[in-house]
Amino acid sequence: MDAQSSTKVNSRKRRKEAPGPNGATEEDGIPSKVPCCTVGLRQPAPFSDEVEVDFSKPYVRVTMEEASKGTPCERPVRVYADGIFDLFHSGHARALMQAKNLFPNTYLIVGVCSDELTHNFKGFTVMNENERYDAVQHCRYVDEVVRNAPWTLTPEFLAEHRIDFVAHDDIPYSSAGSDDVYKHIKEAGMFAPTQRTEGISTSDIITRIVRDYDVYARRNLQRGYTAKELNVSFINEKKYHLQERVDKVKKKVKDVEEKSKEFVQKVEEKSIDLIQKWEEKSREFIGSFLEMFGPEGALKHMLKEGKGRMLQAISPKQSPSSSPTRERSPSPSFRWPFSGKTSPSSSPANLSRHKAAAYDIKHSYLEESKFGSHVLLTQVQ
Repeated sequence: MDAQSSTKVNSRKRRKEAPGPNGATEEDGIPSKVPCCTVGLRQPAPFSDEVEVDFSKPYVRVTMEEASKGTPCERPVRVYADGIFDLFHSGHARALMQAKNLFPNTYLIVGVCSDELTHNFKGFTVMNENERYDAVQHCRYVDEVVRNAPWTLTPEFLAEHRIDFVAHDDIPYSSAGSDDVYKHIKEAGMFAPTQRTEGISTSDIITRIVRDYDVYARRNLQRGYTAKELNVSFINEKKYHLQERVDKVKKKVKDVEEKSKEFVQKVEEKSIDLIQKWEEKSREFIGSFLEMFGPEGALKHMLKEGKGRMLQAISPKQSPSSSPTRERSPSPSFRWPFSGKTSPSSSPANLSRHKAAAYDIKHSYLEESKFGSHVLLTQVQ
């Protein structure tokens, strides 16, 4: 291999220390962390007929021991993995990742079988050969892609592509009249086993689609595909449209139910809060009312004080017995109301004293009324 090819191999090399299942490292079940890096492959893997090979150098296959120890950078271990790679998924990518991490310095060649071979030996594919070639080309672990790969590997094919080892899962692959198409590879010591990824395969994906055919047919009809493109009959098309309307109604009913439940819940929460607040306010109001109008309330004390002041203001103070009496002259102009008789005589000083007493009684009563009204209004508020 020339310097240009070796440089390309080194740039495409992906290595991980202490590889575990599926090429991942293991540290007590915690995934290993790698530094953030934006450097990666910028071009898809080339096809085998596009790669220059230096045939002047003789091809000498390396042994498993030499490959495991590590080979020089200019002589990577050439590992070959083949398959159909229909509906390329994570199981395919993991298998290629394992093949890439078999040895410290690996150049991974991937062979993809043509539609003709696949339809004859395995069955019809969802993707055509060109789509499958393109999917494998864009896998990060692949260094080279062989189009129209053979179903059974021959010594001539291995020598042409200078293959050191063949990577595949260890389960016997019976096909083309053979119990295991990799039997002769295993006997030659060129087989490097990998592990299958459980739970994912092309057959599993197709099974899901077939099982939920109506769901996916309705999905594509919604996205604008015609019944003719989906090979759906007129009756089924109408049935799918009807099912779609029924599902929309069910969804609306479900949304309404959820919203109504949320509304009822909010109303219950608010009603509980209002009841609690009303109980607190009612207790405060009853307490204030009893403080004001109760048997020993403020109003009773106010009335008692007002009554006492009124009586004190109405009843005049007795003059001392030693004070000389003064003769009062009758007042001819004053008359008692509701009576035709004249009022008893009174002096100007006596009249002024009675007027002052009446004013004090009226003023005291008004002040007590204002004070009581003010206290009552404050307690009610």
